[in-house]
Amino acid sequence: MVTSWEVESLRSQLADAAAGRRFLLQGGDCAERFQDCESPAITRKLKILLQMSLVLVYGSRKPVIRVGRFCGQYAKPRSEAFETREGKVLPAYRGDLINHPEFTDRGRLPDPELLLRGYERAALTLNFIRALVKGGFADLHHPEYWDLDFVQQSPLASEYYAMLHSVVESLQFMENVLGLHPAEMERVDFFTSHEGLHLRYEEAQTRRPPRRERWYNLCTHFPWIGMRTADPDGAHVEYFRGIANPVGVKVGPAMTPEKLVRLIELLDPDGEPGRLTLIHRFGREAVEACLPPLIRAARSTGRAVLWCCDPMHGNTRLTAAGVKTRHFTDILRELELAFDLHAACGSRLGGVHLELTGENVTECLGGARNLNDEDLVRAYESEVDPRLNHEQALEIAMLIARRMRNGPA
Repeated sequence: MVTSWEVESLRSQLADAAAGRRFLLQGGDCAERFQDCESPAITRKLKILLQMSLVLVYGSRKPVIRVGRFCGQYAKPRSEAFETREGKVLPAYRGDLINHPEFTDRGRLPDPELLLRGYERAALTLNFIRALVKGGFADLHHPEYWDLDFVQQSPLASEYYAMLHSVVESLQFMENVLGLHPAEMERVDFFTSHEGLHLRYEEAQTRRPPRRERWYNLCTHFPWIGMRTADPDGAHVEYFRGIANPVGVKVGPAMTPEKLVRLIELLDPDGEPGRLTLIHRFGREAVEACLPPLIRAARSTGRAVLWCCDPMHGNTRLTAAGVKTRHFTDILRELELAFDLHAACGSRLGGVHLELTGENVTECLGGARNLNDEDLVRAYESEVDPRLNHEQALEIAMLIARRMRNGPA
């Protein structure tokens, strides 16, 4: 589905991000669903990532690397192996690549045919994204084409459109006054990522391309290792150690400095710029205690790793009614603390990793419209974890942009 040339291009850009010359925006669904493999849903997902990247470019004055959690994010690890409803116990739903969300004996039975269906839908999604981008959908001369129908009613609409107008004016200045015609302004790169959880699926699509000396996972540009599979002696680390793709590792409260150093040495033995991204996810209550020791441990290895903040997973909570959700203020606070902590440790936060959707869902609390517990039932669609909706995601991008432009408040 992807080529080694694309993989190497992403690695080079991630090396720039680690050096402070770019910023990584990685976002998309918690778990993709087969039923969402249709053009409107894909287009909306692409639009929100484009909108967010435009805001981040405006605020950071840096190129933004756009990486979607799509084209393969069909398998999900679960904290519990079984789920109980009204006294009935069934295996947990592990993503459309494994079984079905329907709470039935047949639905929760693992089905190997789903591996083929997942590959098909990942390929269809990626082909459609490539066609959109190649056809000029992401042309920075026409960012108004990226608009989502309901963003016009957002409390943030005026600020977003002011940024949009500023970017268009800047392009016109470069082209008309300075005589510059930067080709990369016409089309932007999009890369894919997913958690490399199902090793048989990943291994089946691993190749050594002609005239290459290394092995590549060619079903995604940027696979990552989740917290539950980041065992230095485990099969996932062994597989990731052998591929040339840039790789990510989720880092949480259970990660010790010693374990992190060993993972860095295993996954990036040659200190290759752009090879390793550490995606930390602690939650607002734990980030101040957990992050600094790990930053110091990573620096002790001498590797130029890229640090990326996932402010979603550590801030999951249950409402009184038992609904899984996240609060916008918790997400924002962890991001703010991450920027501060990296700066205090002589490090750099070079990216953000968000679970989001281009749909008008109500799964996370707070944000510009101050969604509350009663709003959750109105449009809660996720089968696994709650996602930021289009408005909340754009607000996060604006707040990150202000921070990068102005520094700490």
